[in-house]
Amino acid sequence: MNGKAFGITLNSTGANFRLWAPAARRVDLLLDKTHAMQVEKSGWFSIDLGGIGAGTRYKFRIDDEIDVPDPASEFQPEDVSGPSEIVDHSTFAWQATNWRGRPWQDAVILEAHVGTFTPEGTYRAMIEKLDHLVETGITALELMPLADFAGERNWGYDGVLWYAPDGAYGRPEDLKALIDAAHLRGLMVLLDVVYNHFGPEGNYLGRYAPPFFTKAHTPWGNAIDYSVAEVRAFAIENAVYWLREYRFDGLRLDAVHAIPEHGLPSLTQELSKAVGQLARESGRHIHLVLENDDNRADLLDPEEGPPQGHYRAQWNDDYHHAWHVFLSDETHGYYRDYEHIPLQHLSRALGSGFVYQGEASPHRNGQSRGQPAGHLSPTAFVNFLQNHDQIGNRAFGDRLETLIKPQAMEAALAVTLLAPPIPMLFMGEEWGSKVPFPFFCDFKGDLAEAVRNGRRQEYAWAYDRYGDEVPDPLSVETFQSAKLDWTVSRHAGAARLDLVTKLLSVRSQEIVPRLAGSRFGGSEISGEDVLSARWRMGDASALTLLANLSDTEVKVEKDAAVARTIWGKEPAARLAGWSVLWRIGGP
Repeated sequence: MNGKAFGITLNSTGANFRLWAPAARRVDLLLDKTHAMQVEKSGWFSIDLGGIGAGTRYKFRIDDEIDVPDPASEFQPEDVSGPSEIVDHSTFAWQATNWRGRPWQDAVILEAHVGTFTPEGTYRAMIEKLDHLVETGITALELMPLADFAGERNWGYDGVLWYAPDGAYGRPEDLKALIDAAHLRGLMVLLDVVYNHFGPEGNYLGRYAPPFFTKAHTPWGNAIDYSVAEVRAFAIENAVYWLREYRFDGLRLDAVHAIPEHGLPSLTQELSKAVGQLARESGRHIHLVLENDDNRADLLDPEEGPPQGHYRAQWNDDYHHAWHVFLSDETHGYYRDYEHIPLQHLSRALGSGFVYQGEASPHRNGQSRGQPAGHLSPTAFVNFLQNHDQIGNRAFGDRLETLIKPQAMEAALAVTLLAPPIPMLFMGEEWGSKVPFPFFCDFKGDLAEAVRNGRRQEYAWAYDRYGDEVPDPLSVETFQSAKLDWTVSRHAGAARLDLVTKLLSVRSQEIVPRLAGSRFGGSEISGEDVLSARWRMGDASALTLLANLSDTEVKVEKDAAVARTIWGKEPAARLAGWSVLWRIGGP
């Protein structure tokens, strides 16, 4: 069964169907006619049928009361409540047969939403843009979640059928074609997966498998009970499935702080070990990344390979928040934690990873947050100035580019793209796109109104001030407004794209070859806005940063160390405003 307990398994004569439905008395398989499924132990139902193959559509009937899709469906051609379609993964003709991935230190990530990345909004259309990524210096394309969601448009975090890539973007073979085309160009492809909740529409598990859920709540729905063996297996099998059948090069696990911990090993640890086994068996580089508001350094080890319970890196929200407060002066919400000394916070993020490493968080009512992280490799952190959350969780979905002056943005990019932590851009950021990325979805009826009302409550100040100008999350126009305008990259955005391309070329030539074995070396602020930081690289060289993050030129002492400038103009005595200088010295 290729390690799968859930869903269908094709064999030489037909297929085996399995469903875990501990609350059901009877389960029937619906094909051209109804087939009673056999009751097995521990709430399982199964049936073997001959003459079944790829393209067959089916549903399950629970207790003669409700027809449901397979929770492990591999494709939903008629959306989340329609029939499931059998996919034969063995028939896809992969072209990049020798691809084994790339080391983690090579990673320069671009996060993208399939539906808004191109005018067509499809997997196939993305292929036409891959050469642009390669030419820019991007080495890893990260896709926002694809698990099948209700409706035609969604960020992806409302997925309910975790094994089925959403049909709004194309068929499974189209997704494979995108990944294959990326691999042929030397691009890794990562996938964002959500194991902390199911979406609010199209999830029928509570009817026939209520042990999936606990009484605890996340901000997005009922928590999932991973103390139940079958539930834990469902998530772990899903992670391995994306990596094995679609050949993704890694996964980013969304908001693991919202996953209840139940004994040892935790779900995150066991999932890492399962992925590590796949990596060993296949000889591939496979990378696991976390989003974790708890800043747990003990979960991270970028140098562990294959994974044995740890994760390569964590999205470093601290780094983003410190930059955002410093550049924009916004201090609402979670930005409160950075409002008084944002540049000091930025210095700490560059000097030892997290800003919060056990300190009390004002935004969290004084609770301590985080663990010491300075002992980790800098590659344990994914640093960014923008991502889907930090743009989209704003009333208008406006980008940082619209809030600050170009010189400040360019200085921030020069710091972010050359610092040893793994850099990430949000689609279009490489050419300075100002296209918004507002929250959008396609729910109907009461759920749609609940989403609207929730947004009105969360952004009451914006609705009070701007009224109907605030984007309606249910409107197709809101979705359309988020689509990238690629013509800008060739015209108004050409200079910014050239800057980013040059920065990433320097990263590829000067930073990446030295990243393995690199370590933090500390950082400090001199004067009011001059930031300096240093790292000990894997070849024993010293990488240093000097940045004047102000409008005014400042006096600087001449560097007494023997060092070679790899970015910026070496100052005689004064450093111009918004200047960034990178040097490498030693071996």
